[in-house]
Amino acid sequence: LPQSLADGMTICASLPITVNMVLVLTKSADGDEAAAIFNAAFGNLIGVFLSPALILGYLGVSGQINLGNVFFKLGLRVVLPIAIGQFLQKFVPPAKEFVKKYKKYFKKAQEYCLVFIVYTVFCKTFLNGSDVEVGDIFLMIALQFVMLSFVMVLAWTLLRILFRNEPKLQAMGLFGCTHKTVAMGVPLINAIYEDNPMVGLYTLPLLIWHPMQLVLGTAVAPRVAAYVKRREAELMQQQQEGEDEVEDGPRPDENTQLLMEQLMELDAAANGNATENGS
Repeated sequence: LPQSLADGMTICASLPITVNMVLVLTKSADGDEAAAIFNAAFGNLIGVFLSPALILGYLGVSGQINLGNVFFKLGLRVVLPIAIGQFLQKFVPPAKEFVKKYKKYFKKAQEYCLVFIVYTVFCKTFLNGSDVEVGDIFLMIALQFVMLSFVMVLAWTLLRILFRNEPKLQAMGLFGCTHKTVAMGVPLINAIYEDNPMVGLYTLPLLIWHPMQLVLGTAVAPRVAAYVKRREAELMQQQQEGEDEVEDGPRPDENTQLLMEQLMELDAAANGNATENGS
């Protein structure tokens, strides 16, 4: 692969998870929605600071980039809008009701803004030209598919080992461990490599990964949901059997019961003698 696409795949791997897609697929797979919400929110929050550090650490370009300027741009483009949104949601009820009423229009506007950002990014790349050929792009798509399939299998295997008795958490983790965000990823890449003519090619692997994770996630979600229901039924049955064993308990045989009765008689006789002596 050309260096620009290889770097783009590294950048894609360093990004946090998406929010909406993880929630939708977790719900479709009958997974733990509360864990999905926390994982997505917390992952995106720390991703603002962790993802740039990972990207610059892996690619070794920290000397060519002003880290203070990068974090300032990320704070202005990502953290500040989130903070303003949370403030309006909690302290300005009319704004919350307005957004809820016109939610579908805001969603459309968000999508159009993201498309415009991607368009401008690729305009810059095509204007300066690149040495990437069509065959390289198809090879990158194939590698992305293999990598996504591999990490999904790896995540599912480890989750079943580490969380054997929590099938809902396994379902959430399958998507939460492998998905990547476009809504935050594109502004992040643009903030770091805004002056780099290869910024479009750095973004391309993420734009391939995002729809691919949706297709694979939608394909496996019904199977995961069936597994969750089956596993929960098995755990419930095992719990019921354990409770029945505790209630029944081991019954003493005749000799043991006779010995217990004799000990009780001796104990009662000793107590009676102690009472008479005291009198």
